[in-house]
Amino acid sequence: MAAGVFLTVNASGAAEGARLGHVVVIVDVIDMSTTAEAAMDAGALAVFGASPDHAKPPVKINPQQVAEAAGELARHKNAGVVIIAEPRVGSDLERQETIRGVLTGLKKIGVETKAILPNLGAETPKLFNLKNCVVIAATGTGGVAFDAAFTAGAPAVLTATVARTLKKKGAEPAKSGVERAIQKARELKTGITVVGASGNSLEDILAAEYIVKCILQRGFM
Repeated sequence: MAAGVFLTVNASGAAEGARLGHVVVIVDVIDMSTTAEAAMDAGALAVFGASPDHAKPPVKINPQQVAEAAGELARHKNAGVVIIAEPRVGSDLERQETIRGVLTGLKKIGVETKAILPNLGAETPKLFNLKNCVVIAATGTGGVAFDAAFTAGAPAVLTATVARTLKKKGAEPAKSGVERAIQKARELKTGITVVGASGNSLEDILAAEYIVKCILQRGFM
């Protein structure tokens, strides 16, 4: 099991972080990890990421398995599940058409899907009360990277962002993500891999670099 802090990109990098036995941190500023941070601000119990049906990364993904894990947690907590999906602009029916794998997993577990919301970052919690819900963000970059790390067996998959939310501004969102990652890595006695969800997204790469810098400044090596 490799120690230290690593920086990488894409679903393939997330899967490699999992193979190292690391806590994997997904950074998808626009919008998955920002949506996740906002959901946690709003009282969500947990946030998972899953691939939409059309995703075809060069590594294994299993959105049904992710949904089953989220559903098991929701059932244990006597909570409902809220799904965040795409397209951002469109109907719930259009979003449902992109997440059959996730819906199949939840149906198998037998938990309630309370809502299917668009992936709007900090604005998403305005659309539905996420308190005490388990959230699944089934999105095209951050969701796919999360799914890849989860499927590859990461001991924990988290999210982080540098974008402001309704409750955090300035450096606060990044600080929260950094603290979660360090706490989990110390608990599991392992390293951290920070993943810019898309290698084609400069904001993800720069944000992931910033997150790594903050982790190192906190003395985590």
